[in-house]
Amino acid sequence: MSAMYGRLVGLLVDRFDVDPAELAPDTTFDDLDMDSLHLLELFLVVHAELGVAVGEHTSTPRDTIGAVAEVLARRAGPGAPAPPPAPDRARPAPIPSAASTPVS
Repeated sequence: MSAMYGRLVGLLVDRFDVDPAELAPDTTFDDLDMDSLHLLELFLVVHAELGVAVGEHTSTPRDTIGAVAEVLARRAGPGAPAPPPAPDRARPAPIPSAASTPVS
């Protein structure tokens, strides 16, 4: 499958807690119990994480993950910049302590 398919699967697993064993190119969003509101949220995440703008009518719950990945890949285009790497969720950003904050 395409790199976009892998990114979409990664978002479904990381952001929507979908079991990777449930995912295949021919899996529909209905199969994952994702309704149109879930898809809207997914497309907001896709836009934020991958930089691909997607309209709310791009897909329905009956569409497959593979078909949506193809649409996203076309929208990203061949010359589209690579999306920024996902933040490392294993290590949260350090919070500055009062001792390390300069006093004016």
